Amino acid sequence: MGAASSRLEKALGEQFPEGERYFGLENFGNTCYCNSVLQALYFCVPFREQLLEYYANNKSASDGEENMLTCLADLFSQISNQKKKTGVIAPKRFIQRLKKQNELFRSYMHQDAHEFLNFLLNELVDILEKECKANKEPSQNSSSNKNSNGPVNGQPNGSHKEPDTTWVHKCFQGILTNQTKCLRCETVTDRDETFLDLSLDIEQNSSITSCLKNFSSTETLNAEDKFFCDKCCRYVIPFFYCMLFPHVISGISISSWLTFCNMATLSGPHHDSVE
Repeated sequence: MGAASSRLEKALGEQFPEGERYFGLENFGNTCYCNSVLQALYFCVPFREQLLEYYANNKSASDGEENMLTCLADLFSQISNQKKKTGVIAPKRFIQRLKKQNELFRSYMHQDAHEFLNFLLNELVDILEKECKANKEPSQNSSSNKNSNGPVNGQPNGSHKEPDTTWVHKCFQGILTNQTKCLRCETVTDRDETFLDLSLDIEQNSSITSCLKNFSSTETLNAEDKFFCDKCCRYVIPFFYCMLFPHVISGISISSWLTFCNMATLSGPHHDSVE
């Protein structure tokens, strides 16, 4: 691997990014599915920066419980702090924790990388939400004792706060808006769904932009599949889809959004065609 690392450094030459590390992950027989996901996550810069910040803020907590988040943060810290630019690291501690956490990954069979990614992200979210809740409870109890006869922190009695959003959500979560339009009264209905991943059809020599455009294209439904408009008692067809993309896709900021819309060409009230 040393010779391969040397060739990689020579190939990159002056194009080697400042402060970047390119380290392979040792394969423990059947962990290539895991290694491929870990590599993708490491080179997702917003995610990596958040994870390294988490590690820096929590590495002194000696009484903390080991979990998927702490093991992943430790692995990323090991890679980023290497003196060499290239090499190999064995993610032994992370793999051991993964197998302990989920029996699905204990076998010697190859596993699905997408399934592992979903499991990992959900685990990280659960851990972060529990930590956030635990950190809030002492301050809430203190405030509750001082304000036992009224609402706490200006929150009206009976009000419901939105669930906390973790940095995993900020990196990966987007909003898929399914928009339908009635062909007669032109009433538009939106239905929003959050997502952490999208299943895209990938054609040969296609770009991420073209894949997303195909995903968000308008489709004409069959008569039995159309939605019923409550306003004019008429069936509707999907008009277009819009997506609010997360940070890792937009590449600008989490508040920036890209819209891919293919407008439907409506030829008549009963027969519809889409370009």
